[in-house]
Amino acid sequence: MYDRFVARKLIDQWLIEDIGCFDLTAQLMVDPASEATFYMNAREPMTLAGIEVAAEVFRHYEPSSKVEMRAFDGERVEKGAVLLVVSGPGQALLTAERTALNIAQRLSGIATETARYVDAIAHTKARLLDTRKTTPGLRMLEKHAATCGGALNHRLGLDSGVMLKDNHISVCGSIAKAVEMARKQVPALTKIEVECDRIEQVREALQAGADVIMLDNMENAAMAEAVDYVAGRALLEASGGIRLDTIAGKAETGVDFVSTSRPFQSAPAVDIGLDDAA
Repeated sequence: MYDRFVARKLIDQWLIEDIGCFDLTAQLMVDPASEATFYMNAREPMTLAGIEVAAEVFRHYEPSSKVEMRAFDGERVEKGAVLLVVSGPGQALLTAERTALNIAQRLSGIATETARYVDAIAHTKARLLDTRKTTPGLRMLEKHAATCGGALNHRLGLDSGVMLKDNHISVCGSIAKAVEMARKQVPALTKIEVECDRIEQVREALQAGADVIMLDNMENAAMAEAVDYVAGRALLEASGGIRLDTIAGKAETGVDFVSTSRPFQSAPAVDIGLDDAA
């Protein structure tokens, strides 16, 4: 889920960065009148994201190019799958190649890693949430990639939710006062979430009327205690240092959500290639 108008603005910046004044190699070596067809191929199993943006890179740089989509964002594909076929002026396609591959590899890497985390908690009721720890300038598309991998978006930005963390609470004096202050002015449909790192804070947050309580860096036993105490009266999110080898235990405590930034911060780019159809 992303805005295509904004994506085209980003594509302009990417192409300007990569091309500079001109593509010296393509202009020296490729006849501007020549036509070419290339296959974009998956060279390993992956969950796709950014394939449609990659297609738009070719169309944006060379409007006469033709793109046939063979796979789409959110799909899981095997090694050797053809993701798209692009045809058009060979010089232009080669100039846009790296930009198209970079975004598809990066976003599909995030989607693939996200899917691993989603699979690890599929036996529980918990849903995976992403975070705001995205690459500057790429948040919209990286969060799209997270949803392609099966996660739900947390806050898209600071303006899309109230998150009362320890420093906010310290300034206000208490969780109760912080929630009260936020509740007076918060937009009607916006949730208030409170970060808690011990059970006493969970009790105070619930009594104050928090919509969501974040269980931050709590041990599994303490999380399970919080789940029993809250008993569905607020949504519970497990967060803090969650890795692939620990996420199942967090989800099994009965929380509603588990959030982690790991797919954004540690996902390797997947291997996607652009190969001549000839």
